[in-house]
Order: sequence, then structure tokens, then C-alpha cells
Amino acid sequence: MDLIAFVNFYLVPGIILGSIYALGALGVSLLFGILRFAHFAHGDLMTFGAYVTLTAVGATGLSAFLALPIGLAATVVLALLVNSVFYRPLKHLPTIVTVISSFGIALMVRAAVQLIWGTDIETYRSGIQKPLIFFDTLRIAERHIWIVLVTALLIILLHHFLVRTKIGKAMRAVADDPELASVSGIDIEHVIRWVWVIGGGLAAVAGVFLGIDNQLHSNMGWDLLLPVFAAALLGGIGKPYGAIAGGYAIGIAQEVSTYPWIGTAPLIDPGYKSAIAFGIMVAMLIWRPQGLSRGRLFT
Repeated sequence: MDLIAFVNFYLVPGIILGSIYALGALGVSLLFGILRFAHFAHGDLMTFGAYVTLTAVGATGLSAFLALPIGLAATVVLALLVNSVFYRPLKHLPTIVTVISSFGIALMVRAAVQLIWGTDIETYRSGIQKPLIFFDTLRIAERHIWIVLVTALLIILLHHFLVRTKIGKAMRAVADDPELASVSGIDIEHVIRWVWVIGGGLAAVAGVFLGIDNQLHSNMGWDLLLPVFAAALLGGIGKPYGAIAGGYAIGIAQEVSTYPWIGTAPLIDPGYKSAIAFGIMVAMLIWRPQGLSRGRLFT
């Protein structure tokens, strides 16, 4: 296959998938950096945001991109509610209790999605969407352009938030040393609320983008959890910028692994490309558990 075919059918889909992984991994990494536990319900927050947006699309007639703020707001409210009702009472218990509880939250959110929206596969938009053609050969779907642009905008805004704002600096201080941050006068609970706002918002965007790129089903977020955690581990858990790099690395690696590098058959069958994320995650846990950017270790 020629270079253009490689770009159209492998590299571009890898970048789109990487954008979705990067947004999900950002939320996981920020939550771990502040709260010190792996949030296994994060994928189902993605699903919830995607389905609320689906309802908004049906009710308003807007595109999924324009209806996204409604799903984002609903997911943020759900994240804050889950933290207040379930996680906050457990903060003085061993971390493993909270981690196990997050599995329970995941099951509850998924069951709620199935009860409200059912288990059928849904789409934001029906029909065939023709790609845009550049230079007579490069084919890119309009929705993919918007996914990349919005992801880049969110990354820039998050960078500005963490570096320039008072609450962003407080979040970085709590992530580095919560005890020192507390004695310095930082309101830890206020920081925790903000990290849930950001984490829930990013989860919603990732879920909606996944639905725009493919289809919606009640297990979509759970299925995304492995590559999202692999991306966060690859970049260094607790390191937002590392999570972004890890997301794109995992997404591109999954797609290009199906390219026929040797002969005419795919190097890895597309049905098994998710194993790439699993393999990278296991390799990082063995070889460099702190990640490429020296993030925190799971303890």
C-alpha cells in the first residue's frame, strides 16, 4: 500500500483514537494525582455523558458537537454527586476500599444508562458522511477535523488553567504534597471539587467523541477503560502532559499495528488491536512503572 493509503486508513484514524484516549487519560491522571486512587468508573462517566448528549441531540436537533455542553454539564453534576455521596465518606479508609467502590459505581452508572436508554446501538447521525478531500488524495472526515481541533483547544485551555489560575496552581500543589498544601492554607475540598469538575467534563467529551467517531452502546466506556489506563500509565500516572502523549501513542500504535507491514495481510488482526494497549501497559508496569514522565507509582 502507498503512503497516502497509510495516512488515510491508519495514521489519521490513529490520531483520532489518540485524541479520545488522551482526553480520557487526562481525567484519570488528574484524579489519581489529587485523590490518589485509580477511578475505574471513569469509563462509565464517558458513557453517561455520551448518552445525555444523545438525548440533547434528539430534543434540540443540534449536532453532537453543539449539544456536547449539555452532556458535559450533566456528567460534571454526576461526578460531583458521586464524590459527595460515595467517595468522600471513604477518604479516611484504605485506598483499596475506594478503588473497589469505584467498580461498584461503574456498575451502577452502566445499569442506569441501560435502564434509561436501553441496550441498543445508537448513533448521533444516520447516513453516510462523505470525507473532505485535500490535494486530491488526502481524505479526512469533517467530524475528525473537529475532534482534533476541539481536543487541541481543550488541552490548551487546561494548560492555561493549571499554569495561570489560582485554583490550577493549588491543584498542582495538592498533587505534589497534600499535607504541605493543607498547612499552607489551601482548601483541599475545594480543589477536590474542581478536579471532579475537570475529570467529569473530560470524560464526557471523550465519550461524545467516541460516539461521533463510531456508535453508542452501554459498554462503550468500559471497553475504553483499558487503553485509557494504558495511556495514563505510559505517560506517567498523575502527569497530565504525559497522559496526552500516552493517549496519542496508544491510539496510533493500535491503528498502525493493523497495517500490512509484512506481506499483504495485517500485521495484527484488527479484532485484536486492543491487545496492543494491554501489552504496552504490562510492559510499562514491568519495565518502568512510573511511566515515561516519572509519574506516581500505584501503592
